[in-house]
Amino acid sequence: MASAQKGRTEIFRGMNDIKLVGDIYGDPSGDPVLFLHGGGQTRHAWGGAAQVLAENGWYVVTLDQRGHGESEWPDQKDYSVDSFTGDVRKVAATFNKLPALVGASMGGGSALVAQGESEKQICSALVLVDVTPRVEMKGVQRIMDFMTQKPEGFESLEEVADAIAAYTPNRKRTKNLEGLKKNLRQLPNGRYRWHWDPDMIGVRFAERMENPDRMVDAARHIKVPTLLVRGQQSDVVSMEGANEFLELVPHAKFIDVEGAGHMVAGDQNDVFTNAVLDFLRAV
Repeated sequence: MASAQKGRTEIFRGMNDIKLVGDIYGDPSGDPVLFLHGGGQTRHAWGGAAQVLAENGWYVVTLDQRGHGESEWPDQKDYSVDSFTGDVRKVAATFNKLPALVGASMGGGSALVAQGESEKQICSALVLVDVTPRVEMKGVQRIMDFMTQKPEGFESLEEVADAIAAYTPNRKRTKNLEGLKKNLRQLPNGRYRWHWDPDMIGVRFAERMENPDRMVDAARHIKVPTLLVRGQQSDVVSMEGANEFLELVPHAKFIDVEGAGHMVAGDQNDVFTNAVLDFLRAV
C-alpha cells in the first residue's frame, strides 16, 4: 500500500474491481485498522475514532462501502453478502500486515462473515459494534423506516437535522448543518438525499434476515481476538443476542456502553474509542 499522510483520500478496489473510497490517518508503519460503517452511513461516521487511533500510533483507513458515500454503485445492483465480504477481504489484503477490522452493524456483519468463512486469517482482531448473528426485528424495522423516509429527498438541511434528531432522541440535535453534507447528495432540484444507493437496502436486509444461520456459523469459526461493543439502549442487539454471540465466540470480550443506542460511536464516541484503544493495545 502506498505511503499516505493523515487525512488523505485513496481509492481501493473491491470485488469485480469496484471502486471504494477511503480516508487514511496516521503513519503507514503503524499497525493497520480498517473501519467499516453501518448501512446507510459513510466513512465519515468514524472520523473522531480514526483520528484518536492515528494519534496513538495506528494506521487507520475508514472506508465507504459499495453503494455508499463516494464509493461506486455496482451496475448490477450487487449488494449481496458475498460481495460485501469479498470487498472486505480484498481491501484487508492490501495492507502490509493483517489489519484489525472494526465494523458497525452492516460493516460488522461483513467483517464477521469475511473472517469466519475464510480458510486463512484475514485480520489481526475483530471489533463488532452493535451487531450479532441474531438481531431484534423491531429495531431493524426502525432503521429501515429511517433510511427509506423521504424518497423524494429532503427540502433543506434543517429538515435532515430534524429527521436525525427524531431517530436519535438520546443525542442533542446537531447545529452543524454544513457537516451533514458529508452524508448527503444534493439533487439537481436542490433537494437532499442520503449518500447511498436506494437499491441497496432491500437486497442487503432481505438476504440477511432470510439466512441468520450464516452469521451463526461464521461466528463459530472466529479464532482471532474479538470485542463485541453493544449500545446499552440498543433496540437492534439485545442482551440475549449478545450472550448468544459470547457463547459462540467464548474468547470474545464484551462491553455494554451506557448512554448509547445502536449508533454507539456517534452516541458515546469517547467511551467507544477508549474501549477500542484498550482492546487493540491488549492484543
